[in-house]
Amino acid sequence: MKKQIHYFLTAVLFFTRIPCPKWVDHSSEALNKSSRYFSLVGILVGSIAAAVYYASSFIFSSEISLVLSMVSSIWTTGAFHEDGFADTCDGFGGGWTKEKILTIMKDSRLGTFGVIGLLSILSLKFLSLKELSGQVNIPLVLISGHAVSRFIATILLYTHEYVRDFDSSKVKPTTKQMSIISLVISAIFGVLPLFFFQKPIVFISIFPLLVAYLYMGNFFKKWIGGQTGDCAGALQQVAEVVFYISLIAIWKLL
Repeated sequence: MKKQIHYFLTAVLFFTRIPCPKWVDHSSEALNKSSRYFSLVGILVGSIAAAVYYASSFIFSSEISLVLSMVSSIWTTGAFHEDGFADTCDGFGGGWTKEKILTIMKDSRLGTFGVIGLLSILSLKFLSLKELSGQVNIPLVLISGHAVSRFIATILLYTHEYVRDFDSSKVKPTTKQMSIISLVISAIFGVLPLFFFQKPIVFISIFPLLVAYLYMGNFFKKWIGGQTGDCAGALQQVAEVVFYISLIAIWKLL
């Protein structure tokens, strides 16, 4: 149990700004094993966003509360996945060879494709949540979206080869030797919040998420031969929005 707590806190330390005990480190073994708790970290981040939305809704409008909740999640993660999404947009938007794409993705500067991508994904996220407000429990939607989208990103880490040199990558241990057990644990935490909707039809949203994974996974495979941490971050962002849009469609069918 102590080891599992260590693995979870390692994931928290790596993917968020949340303070952790000093004995939690970025050892190779801990980071490799921490992948099983990516979805649980999503529940944690989503819970913070949900709490901010709930507290803000007593004072502000739904729109302002949604923006504050989005800002809180971005601050909590240090824009970790948003940065990956922007880098992916720049890389695949401006590069036409594997080497060029990877070079652009490693550049810390934000390009036109990255700016447009971020504006688009954040706008879609806000507008989707705004449309869902009043129809469904938004705090639960936020927790579920953050959890299940990270599970989808975890599938990419399991199925696709990492294409960068491990020694030069900031995420090298997390994509190495991921086990099926870790994937299953991530799946459990990823879909767990969906049970609280008390409407089985909500599980239909998993199918569009898998379609997004298959499409983006094949796209990454075609152009660079696998995936990078930025690709996983991009998939997480897309999957989160796809989940919200899927709920809009599902609720219209009810």
